[in-house]
Amino acid sequence: MATTIAPISELNIAEYGRMLALFAPKAIRTEGENQAALAIVESLLEKGEQNLSPEEQAMFDLVTTLIEQFEERAYPIPDAPPHEVLRDLMEHNGLASVDLAVEIGSRARVSEILTGKRSISKEQAKRLGARFGISAAAFI
Repeated sequence: MATTIAPISELNIAEYGRMLALFAPKAIRTEGENQAALAIVESLLEKGEQNLSPEEQAMFDLVTTLIEQFEERAYPIPDAPPHEVLRDLMEHNGLASVDLAVEIGSRARVSEILTGKRSISKEQAKRLGARFGISAAAFI
């Protein structure tokens, strides 16, 4: 989500200060603080990102950065072999081997990849990344 924060000179400092006082942003340390931060982001998203004032956009960017930092610390994603990443994505999306035959080449090839007997090619990784909406790097 690439956004552009308005320069401080374009912010209404009084309005932004009021918003900061409501949340009092700081490094998020607990799940409760994270939930409070998520509630702020959700309330801003309800307005629609294109409808946010410069002050709201600055708050949105600040709070999402704090949430991302907390979640990276609290919920680290361990490195996993590509075939395990694929297996997990298939499970979470209710997919069977046959469902990925188009991206991989055949049901047998999917099976070989899932058992770790065959690696995922760069082209297959690109197609899988597009299918799941993630970086192809997760499969290489």
